[in-house]
Amino acid sequence: MLSVERFDIAGREVWIGVIHSEKIQGITFSLEREQFESNIARLLGFLRRREVRVEAERGKSQYPSLVMEVITGELDNEVLIPMLAFEGVTPFERRVYEWLTKNVKRGSVITYGSLAKALGTSPRAIGGAMKRNPYPIVVPCHRVVARDGIGYYTPRLDEKMFLLEIEGVEGWTGSKLTS
Repeated sequence: MLSVERFDIAGREVWIGVIHSEKIQGITFSLEREQFESNIARLLGFLRRREVRVEAERGKSQYPSLVMEVITGELDNEVLIPMLAFEGVTPFERRVYEWLTKNVKRGSVITYGSLAKALGTSPRAIGGAMKRNPYPIVVPCHRVVARDGIGYYTPRLDEKMFLLEIEGVEGWTGSKLTS
């Protein structure tokens, strides 16, 4: 099932979509409705390529509100880990996602290199796991930055900047890689 809701957060319209069955299979969001619909299609395709059985039928659930509460700081990311299905993710990706969610808290960031060192892998492998993260916001890939700037974000950098600003990490949002 796909649950979709629109929220007003910090003066911005934020669309949140959660694909779920018994647990959350994937999350997407956007600051623009048209981009949001594209994000849903991309997430559904990604999950299906990874052989996750997903339904795109729309229906209500509490999940979009819970994700919104993570964005606004009313709920800690780690609280939602047991609600994630982790279907279609590799053991490596799951290890990265769980470590990141448990160790890099709201208001802080970590570099790709530091995260790689903590997990005994390469920054490139971390970057790949972040790009494939099916649980953005809950698994805070937006908190992973390059050593010399904000880094990248799929699908749009302005969304990473929005999330970091909401969390009070403004020092990174003015870096040279944001222009």
